[in-house]
Amino acid sequence: MRVLLISANTEQINMPVLPIGLAHVAAAVELAGHEVRLLNPMSREGCLPLIGKALDEFQPEAIGISVRNIDNQQMQAPKFLLDPVKEMVARCRKGSTAPVILGGAGFSIFPQSALDLLGADMGIRGEGEDAFVRLLAALHRPADVAGIPGIVLPGGNSRPPCRHAGTLDAFPYPSPGEGLAFPHTFEGQEIWLPFQTRRGCPMECSYCSTASIEGKVLRRWSPGVAADAVARFRDAGFSHFFFVDNTFNLPASYAAAFCDELAARGPGIRWRCILYPWKLERELAGKMARSGCAEVSFGFESGSDEILRRMNKRFRTGDIRSAAETLHEHDIWRMGFLLLGGPGETRDTVLESLSFADSLGLESMKVTVGIRIYPGTALADTAGARGMIAPGQDLLFPTFYIERELDGWLQETVQNWAKDRPNWIL
Repeated sequence: MRVLLISANTEQINMPVLPIGLAHVAAAVELAGHEVRLLNPMSREGCLPLIGKALDEFQPEAIGISVRNIDNQQMQAPKFLLDPVKEMVARCRKGSTAPVILGGAGFSIFPQSALDLLGADMGIRGEGEDAFVRLLAALHRPADVAGIPGIVLPGGNSRPPCRHAGTLDAFPYPSPGEGLAFPHTFEGQEIWLPFQTRRGCPMECSYCSTASIEGKVLRRWSPGVAADAVARFRDAGFSHFFFVDNTFNLPASYAAAFCDELAARGPGIRWRCILYPWKLERELAGKMARSGCAEVSFGFESGSDEILRRMNKRFRTGDIRSAAETLHEHDIWRMGFLLLGGPGETRDTVLESLSFADSLGLESMKVTVGIRIYPGTALADTAGARGMIAPGQDLLFPTFYIERELDGWLQETVQNWAKDRPNWIL
């Protein structure tokens, strides 16, 4: 079967991002014996003509569209990102009779409402490597399609999320190819290739949507398999990698083994990761540095122990400070994150967080005011109990939590705080 896979992400909110998740699905589909073309428009300019050209030339029998982002997660200037995706679906409808199937991280958070809004034939919620291959095999048998775990159909006819593989070694890593190449317009930019070594997160932070996408059970590729995949991309000309695992340093034993394997693959690999600021040992930080770690996204979210508790964080401010110092000792650049305005936040805890973040001496700080509310989270439950959202409210359109008494004061305070701190980003 000829399968066209389209990355719907054309926004460059923080940085240009290659569709590595869709490339994983493409690798699995190819392994199953199908002919695959991966289309990565990267920007809206010329996107629809590019899709039209692919439809005419390739004549796909199935079309998959990956939806990565729903909105920009900014309360002050919210931007809804599904209107361009709707245009892509319409263009596919115009140029082909092939079924249009949605998937991706953003879609998996809001599967039914996104499918209904975008007007596709069906979608897959959660991990796509297995479910999409099953779907392709069953497309001509409607009863079989309806029975696939994770399938989402119009009219609210959805199955439970996809079954998550116990080990990820069953899924092939993609290889460098046409869909994972940057257009010439991005030449000269420092691009970080997103990469996963693990999926799932058991931490259950109060506001986090990861469980909707990847599940709560932490699963992994073998360290050597993951390191080999990185080395293949390095040999193909990539040099910067962003390990987007939610908690790179957990479990520490896996992180250490992966760093050892990465170091053994030789030079030319520079990487960054998302660090959970808890139990970061000097030995692991040293292995990270020696294997090429140059930067970390340091998501501690608050400098108040009370707010950290309310967010269901396992760490406290002492752990954050210790981790920051350990990273600094190993010359690893640190970008911190604050997430202000959530349940229990007060003027005192806001000022406590700002002062605490200042005291860490991080190379960069990103501050977000208001917290995006996602379905199925403890934050959504709290917002519902407080009457901030209605029962059963569709949260597809950007909805944010901010303590009412802070609205206005918090935005002004953060703006004034950042004026004299050029390394703080709002």
